[in-house]
Amino acid sequence: MDITLRQLEVFRAVLGAGSFRAAAAVLHVSQPALSQHIAELERVLGARLLDRLGRRVAPTEAGRIVAEHATRLFATLTSAREAVADLGDLRRGSLRVGASTTPGIYVLPAVIAAFEQRYPGIALTLTIANSAGIEERIRTSELDLGVVGGHGLRAGEECVSAGLVDELVLIVAPTHPWATRRDIRPEHLADQRLLIREEGSATRQVMERALQHTGARLGRVMELGHTEAIKQAVMAGLGVAFVSVHAVRTEVAHGRIHARRLQGLAIRRHFHAIHHDARALSASARAFIGFLEVGRGNPGDVIRRPRRRRFDPSKGGRAAVDQSSPSV
Repeated sequence: MDITLRQLEVFRAVLGAGSFRAAAAVLHVSQPALSQHIAELERVLGARLLDRLGRRVAPTEAGRIVAEHATRLFATLTSAREAVADLGDLRRGSLRVGASTTPGIYVLPAVIAAFEQRYPGIALTLTIANSAGIEERIRTSELDLGVVGGHGLRAGEECVSAGLVDELVLIVAPTHPWATRRDIRPEHLADQRLLIREEGSATRQVMERALQHTGARLGRVMELGHTEAIKQAVMAGLGVAFVSVHAVRTEVAHGRIHARRLQGLAIRRHFHAIHHDARALSASARAFIGFLEVGRGNPGDVIRRPRRRRFDPSKGGRAAVDQSSPSV
């Protein structure tokens, strides 16, 4: 037989009340029922726990040992109840977030800072990899939540938010002929070296889908494994590239990079929050998604227009292609 919590509860009640009669009144049970619980506990432990002194009881040496352990046990159980309640109240807990390169480096730090200010008891960790790597970690339950660029759902994934808007823009060096040119069309890319991300990058997938939509033919291509490497290569004059507007705000503001749109094309997407479809979202994950969705809306325009004419989007004739997957 195993020791039960009810036996220990009765034992502590009898000790605390000093008698079976008083304990029976506290627990609202009969004295014979209390005596049976104590007898079973003594039989399981193989030791007498209480000395009967008339109507009063006193613990034996074994009884004092059991009482000490029972006190610690019930304190632990109380702590466990409080900890579980704290999870619902977001006073403590943990959250493992993964993100593809663009949201992980350029978007989520500010979101995480706001989240931690609101919920300082939640221990949040951030893992950054390309979208394929984050999706794999979601499927193996290494991460609670992933934030990636727009893509079609795969087995084991569920989209829980598509709140943050992103746009891919064409970036060129300030000395590049396109830095002040207005009429850049998709077919002009055939004469340029295009710097692209590695396989598995959502930015690359979104760019390729958008350019296929236009029927553009690409010329030379150089693959680089990180957005920062691409930005440095563009500034060095190695080629042109499509990157997120979130990734080039600082460089554009300081004139180190110029951002352009192709005529007739704006490449937009959402950053999707995904998790394992067989797991329930924790309270902390739901709260984090709420912070992501605060960022809904336009990512802002970092594109500098030539001064010869004021840009009017209502007259530009551009078709916005949202590359977020319709399956999400």
